[in-house]
Amino acid sequence: MPTFTDQMGYSIELDTPPKRIVSLVPSQTELLFDMGLEEKIVGITKFCIHPIEKCKKVAKVGGTKDFKWDRIAGLKPDLIIGNKEENEQQGIQALQKRFPVWMSDISTLTDAYNMMLQLGELTETEDKTIELVAEIQQAWSLLPKTKPFKVAYFIWQNPYMVAATGTFINHLIQQAGWINIFAHKSRYPTVTINEVKALKPDVLFLSSEPFPFKEKQVQEMRTFFPEVSVQLVDGEMFSWYGSRLLHAAIYIHTLQEKMKRY
Repeated sequence: MPTFTDQMGYSIELDTPPKRIVSLVPSQTELLFDMGLEEKIVGITKFCIHPIEKCKKVAKVGGTKDFKWDRIAGLKPDLIIGNKEENEQQGIQALQKRFPVWMSDISTLTDAYNMMLQLGELTETEDKTIELVAEIQQAWSLLPKTKPFKVAYFIWQNPYMVAATGTFINHLIQQAGWINIFAHKSRYPTVTINEVKALKPDVLFLSSEPFPFKEKQVQEMRTFFPEVSVQLVDGEMFSWYGSRLLHAAIYIHTLQEKMKRY
C-alpha cells in the first residue's frame, strides 16, 4: 500500500487513488479543479469560490476553521486536503483519527510547487500537474526586478495587521523586488500608524482579504500618509498558492508597471 508523506511530516496510506476528496483550503480547491479532479471533489468550504460555477455545485462542509463534522462524515471522503495556516490544529487532528488527511505548509514558491507535484502524484494526475507547475515557474521567471519600493501590506483593520517574515505574502513581495518594511517582524503582527510612519514606506497595499479593504479605507489611509501611494490589491494574488499563481505573476507585473509612476 503506497505511503504519502505531507509537508508537515504526516504520513497516510492509500491503496487506490482517492475518489472522494474534501478540500478545506480555497486555493487548493481551485488547484484540484485545474488538475482535472472535478468528478472526485465531493466537499469544499464555504470560502472555496473558484471556479465559481463548479464550486456552487459541490457540498459545503463549513469554514476553514469551523468544520461541519456530520457533513464531512456523510460524504465518506477517502482523502481530505488541508493547510497548516488555514486550518486549526485541533480540528485537523480530530479528522486525522477518522480519515486520511494530507496537509500543506507553504511559505515560498518552492513550497507551493512541491505541494502541487505531491498532490499530482497522490491523485495520479502527474502529467497535468507537472505541466501546470512548469507554466507557473515560467511566468514567475519572466517577472522583472524593479525599483526596491518600501512596502507595507495590510491584511486587517482594528487593529491594523500586516504581513511580515515567514508568510507567503512576504515571499511574493520579495519576488517582485520590493522591500517589506515589516520584514523584521514575524508572521502577522499588529502595528500602529506611528510605527508605519517611522519606517517611511513608499507604498501601502490594502488587501481584499481577509479584511475586505475598500476605497473608504484607502481615503482614510491617505489622510495619515498624504505623501505615500495607497493601493487596493487583490489578496488572492498574494496569498493563494495553487494554480492562481499563474495569474498572480501577471498581476504583480502589472503592479510593478503601475508603481513606476510613483
